[in-house]
Amino acid sequence: MTQQTLTITTPDDWHLHLRDGDALKAVIGDTVNQFRRAIVMPNLRPPVTTVAMAARYRDEILQALAANGLSDRGFEPLMTLYLTDNTTAADIEAAAQSPFVHAVKLYPAGATTNSDSGVTDLLGRCQVALAAMQRHGVPLLIHGEVTDSHVDVFDREAVFIDRVMHPLRKTYPELKVVFEHITTKEGVQYVRDADGPTAATITPQHLLYNRNAIFTGGIRPHFYCLPILKREVHRQALVEAATSESPRFFLGTDSAPHAKHLKEMACGCAGCYSALNALELYAMVFDAAGQLGRFEAFASHRGPDFYGLPRNQSTITLKREPFKVPEYIAFGESTLVPLAAGETLPWSLSHHA
Repeated sequence: MTQQTLTITTPDDWHLHLRDGDALKAVIGDTVNQFRRAIVMPNLRPPVTTVAMAARYRDEILQALAANGLSDRGFEPLMTLYLTDNTTAADIEAAAQSPFVHAVKLYPAGATTNSDSGVTDLLGRCQVALAAMQRHGVPLLIHGEVTDSHVDVFDREAVFIDRVMHPLRKTYPELKVVFEHITTKEGVQYVRDADGPTAATITPQHLLYNRNAIFTGGIRPHFYCLPILKREVHRQALVEAATSESPRFFLGTDSAPHAKHLKEMACGCAGCYSALNALELYAMVFDAAGQLGRFEAFASHRGPDFYGLPRNQSTITLKREPFKVPEYIAFGESTLVPLAAGETLPWSLSHHA
């Protein structure tokens, strides 16, 4: 008999963009409806580079929760710092001592949205910070792409593994590393086989779609994200990793809100918004693979285990009932197009217990 409901420990999102200001207020409710905690990305303008800045950003998130009447939901933002060429050992020590900063994020300069202040040479410029992170057990979250203009956009993750990941692990063998939003079979192989404490997050878009989605019937900008969608062979490798029993792969949406008109302009920005329907999308993947029994580990257990945090005590239920994804949702004075807009998904969120 086909399974009709799926009750799991309430999941966390281990890679999330909330933005700030009115954008934050517009999107925070979607994440709270699905997740208990979330690792919040620091790529604001200006970027969140110190514990003091992270504290201010956390306060803004808590205020946005209150403004939306969500303070009683118990949502916990897990803050991060933005690594720069100038991050000091003192910055890392302060992060390690902070009760609300849980990681440091690496953006190679120019790799994605608001990454202009990112690292220009990780192993050449950030030795002091990396050594301090290894010493204090602070995880490094990596956007794993090179940004050289001569490297094909579809090859940038594989090149990054050879150029950065291997020497990084050799130099800092005990550094906790999360290879964010992996997109390739090479990424899967690296994370699966790497020495030392290594893990990876996987997004719903990279599990569900290959690069054809960007070009079906014309250019479809709401499927454009960075790292970009890859070939079908890579999507299949990601599904195999996510639905495996390996503790190294877990949920991270990389949900990134951008106004509809900014996605659809001549030089549209990168990012998919999945906070609205992330669990429904992920459930589709595990259902199609015949691995619903492994969904809870991927969504709810492996992330907190890697970060050294307790698993959540509450539960959430999905039902096998159609869910029509809206064509767009309100986003301040603009609109926002969610991932899989207009599609009918086979699973829908039921309730929190």
